[in-house]
Amino acid sequence: MLKNFEKNIGYIFKNKNLLKTALTHTSYAYEKKVQSNEKLEFLGDSILEFISSNYLYNNYINLNEGEMTKVRASVVCEKSLYKIALKHNFGDFLYLGKSELSNNGNKNEAILADSVEAVIAAIFLDGGLEPVQKFIIENLADEIKIASQNVGLKDYKTVLQEKLQHKGTVNIEYNILNESGPDHSKVFEAEVKCNGKQLATGKGTSKKAAEMEAAKKAIEQL
Repeated sequence: MLKNFEKNIGYIFKNKNLLKTALTHTSYAYEKKVQSNEKLEFLGDSILEFISSNYLYNNYINLNEGEMTKVRASVVCEKSLYKIALKHNFGDFLYLGKSELSNNGNKNEAILADSVEAVIAAIFLDGGLEPVQKFIIENLADEIKIASQNVGLKDYKTVLQEKLQHKGTVNIEYNILNESGPDHSKVFEAEVKCNGKQLATGKGTSKKAAEMEAAKKAIEQL
């Protein structure tokens, strides 16, 4: 089983137990009385921030400190880590307790993102800086490139407000229309209205994300 995971991420562990710990969620650790990946997550978070900062510093010399901070924040986040987990099928290899398995924990965004941080720490402890740097950059270089191109741009809600208020004051409001899914994996649907008229709706894993998606669609329709 772990051989397939190693193939997915492109790194062979010398210490297989380290990899197993990195994939062990607290729910499984509690049931089986083994170590969870929480401490590895803590270390992985710092390694991820350091390597991404170093990469930005050396490869994006046109960005100032504030811009590099914004790019790093948009890339070193749960959403980006979740994408990495999906790309390499982390969910197929996680050790989860019965409660999390019954709640589809292997598809949970936060659990998957945390496991990526834990695996990053495990690669570092097992093989040093070079292989973990390779893994991080291979998986985040495109995200960093996109974020660097968009740095400094206003968010969709601000852009929409400016467009709608171009010819005078208008009343813009956002409302949450619906929320679905279990507590740990909710999906929200929001609408954006201008002077009482619905312009668009959007969905997201948070209320803010849903509102942002609604604003984006409204801009596209204007």
